[in-house]
Amino acid sequence: MRTWQVERRKRTRHLIELGGLVVKASIVDLTGDDRTTIFGALLWIADKLSSDQEERARALWAAKGRLAFETDPATR
Repeated sequence: MRTWQVERRKRTRHLIELGGLVVKASIVDLTGDDRTTIFGALLWIADKLSSDQEERARALWAAKGRLAFETDPATR
C-alpha cells in the first residue's frame, strides 16, 4: 500500500472516531442533527480554547470527559 493510502486511511479512522464522540455525547440527538447548531457549538468551544478561559475550560471538560469514560461500561 502506498504512503498516501495509509495516511488517508489513518485520517479517515480519526474522523470517524471524532464523529463517534459527537454521537456518544448525544449531540446529534439533542440538536436534531442540526449541523449548523453543532458547528456553532464547536466554534464556541474553539473560542473558549483561544481565550483567557482556556485552562479552566480545558480542565473542566477533561474532568467531565474522563468521568464519562470511566462510568460508561462500553468504554472500559
